[in-house]
Amino acid sequence: MSENDTPILSRKFDEALAFAMDLHRKQVRKGTGVPYVSHLLSVAALVLEHGGTEEQAIAALLHDAVEDQGGKPTAIAIRARFGDTVADIVDGCTDTDVWPKPPWRPRKEAYVARVRLEPAHVRLVSAADKLHNARTMVTDLRIHGPALWKRFNAGGEETLWYLRALVEAFREAGTAPIVEELARTVAELEAVSRAGHG
Repeated sequence: MSENDTPILSRKFDEALAFAMDLHRKQVRKGTGVPYVSHLLSVAALVLEHGGTEEQAIAALLHDAVEDQGGKPTAIAIRARFGDTVADIVDGCTDTDVWPKPPWRPRKEAYVARVRLEPAHVRLVSAADKLHNARTMVTDLRIHGPALWKRFNAGGEETLWYLRALVEAFREAGTAPIVEELARTVAELEAVSRAGHG
């Protein structure tokens, strides 16, 4: 993509960022005091850096909104405000829209099976989400050691299984540079864990 082809983000992106801020304002990253919006901004940045469109970047800002902030009513609001493409990507990144959430392992197994069938623009946002999560896990595992895994519904082994399964699913669907970056990051996470940090 040349400089002249670079998409300019419109006010619709601003609107999505404000909407995401309103939804997630009181939410923090698990086990930290870090505002949750930091994750949403990072995922949107990764999507844009890997050639994503404005709609994909908007979906990145909203990818956890349905799962964490309101379920189906939030999904309906996203579709009404940001259109079908954004709403469909958010749906493709959502593993449940009900509360309380179903048991962790079957929910993640179902998501792995489904994500390999999603179109490339959905997989880009999903892979960006998982890449940012894996990067923060590597950093936090180095800093906090095995206590990191207590933050999550699943322990270290289950979390690593999920990330490995996602890499395999993404590759089966058709790999991309972001998928290979995720694979390298998951390998690093496993190595740090084996080294005694986890």
